[in-house]
Amino acid sequence: MKINAFEVASKYVYPSLRRRLVEILYRDHKLTQTQVAELLHITQSAVSRYLRMNRGSFIDISNFQDIDNYLKELADKIIKEKLTEYQIHAELVEIALKMLGKGYLCPIHEKIDPELDPSKCRICIDLFG
Repeated sequence: MKINAFEVASKYVYPSLRRRLVEILYRDHKLTQTQVAELLHITQSAVSRYLRMNRGSFIDISNFQDIDNYLKELADKIIKEKLTEYQIHAELVEIALKMLGKGYLCPIHEKIDPELDPSKCRICIDLFG
C-alpha cells in the first residue's frame, strides 16, 4: 500500500463531500453562489469551481444514499444554525469517517493504489466501522 486511507480521504473524499454540499445548497436550496460561499466560509470562486466539477469531482457522493442524506441534513443545519467554519469542517470529517467505516472507499482506494488488496485490508472498517 503506497497511499494510506487518510491520504485518500483528504485528497478525494473531503473535496467530493464539499462539492456535493455546495451542490445541495445551490440546487436544492436555490441559494446563490455568493450565499453558499458565505454559509460555507469559502470564496464564491471556490463555489463556482465545485459546481463546474473542477473540484471534488472524483467521487460521486450521490451514489451513496446514506452519505448523501447526511449531507442534506448538514445543509439544513448550516442554513438554520449558521455553523462556523470549524463546525462545518468537523461535520464533514465525521461524514468522511463514516464513509471509511462502511468500506465505501475500498474500491476507490484500490483504483488509486493498485498495490492495495481490499480483501486483505480491513483497516478502515475495523477502526471506523
